[in-house]
Amino acid sequence: MVVPPTPEEEDRRRVCRERAILLQERIRHTNRIKGLLAGQGITGFNPLQKDRRQQLDAARTGDGRSLPPHLKAEILREIELIELLQRQIADVEAAREVLAGPKSAQAPSPIVLLKQLKGVGPEIASVLYLDGLFRNFGNRRQLAAYAGLAPTPWRSGTVDQEQGISKAGNPRLRSTMIEFAWLWQRHQPASALSRWFHSRVGKERGRIRRIAIVALARKLLIAVWRYVTQGEIPEGAILKTA
Repeated sequence: MVVPPTPEEEDRRRVCRERAILLQERIRHTNRIKGLLAGQGITGFNPLQKDRRQQLDAARTGDGRSLPPHLKAEILREIELIELLQRQIADVEAAREVLAGPKSAQAPSPIVLLKQLKGVGPEIASVLYLDGLFRNFGNRRQLAAYAGLAPTPWRSGTVDQEQGISKAGNPRLRSTMIEFAWLWQRHQPASALSRWFHSRVGKERGRIRRIAIVALARKLLIAVWRYVTQGEIPEGAILKTA
């Protein structure tokens, strides 16, 4: 049975989604500036650095000339848009911290609990909870299906084969879990899940590694669900020091 989120729950999810949109816009303007400068033989300019305007003033084309005035004015307008986006991203991140709730040692919010795990930052913790773990799931299969990480076997007669994951669930939660799985095996190498991943993959690369990371994402989602709902720390996981 489909249980739609309440208007309040859906409104809370807008914060993480808006931040993702703003980051995409910032990347688009950053790449445009770099492209305009590359056409003049200028590389290494970083529009996100604080001294970006000073860097632009000192920039010289490949043949040693100053930037043409109209091109420089165009780039400055792009920089103004990036600065606006930077302020908006900061505002959204501040709103995200408010959603995380009070950092009380007696009753920390689920987002604060997730952030205590090494390798989990504010964005991943917020997406995990606001796009998935705020719901009530009857079992691990329901959770995996909601995230679109459930396997889809195909059986017909003597044929029995896997068709990969369903991808029918929440795409934002699924993509975040894949990213989280890569970070987990890097920052939590001694955990049981990371050891399982490396025992399965070994030195393999390419398709086998990608398939295994999806399986790790599914197992990791179930582990953090139990951590948030039951207080069960994933086996071998390291918590951040205060």
